Amino acid sequence: MRFQNPPALPHDVVVEALERALGDRAHEFEAASVLVGSALKDDDREFVEHWCVQVGTRAVSGSPLLGLAGLCLGHTARRFGHLSDEALALAQSLAARAGVDPSDVDGRALDGLDDVRSFLRLW
Repeated sequence: MRFQNPPALPHDVVVEALERALGDRAHEFEAASVLVGSALKDDDREFVEHWCVQVGTRAVSGSPLLGLAGLCLGHTARRFGHLSDEALALAQSLAARAGVDPSDVDGRALDGLDDVRSFLRLW
């Protein structure tokens, strides 16, 4: 078996999958794949960033989507060399929460913040 990064999907498919998962945790696995595919391959930075922020602010405590949103913000920073102030603040907040309580936000948020720092040359 070989791992492959998920593809970027049409925006309407992404929105539907993420909204479904934010309303019903049973759909988080699909949403994770959709978010990663967008962060790694979608060329619309504002769209990707918007949905990372939506997921990172709306997912419930303990959802794996929280840490993943932070990680995907790191991917976005790496790919585009820019994050909005809102996205940057969220990456910092998710990483801080992960540092305090990994059952709230998993450690991928810390990896995402490391990428943000590296690729945006911050701090």
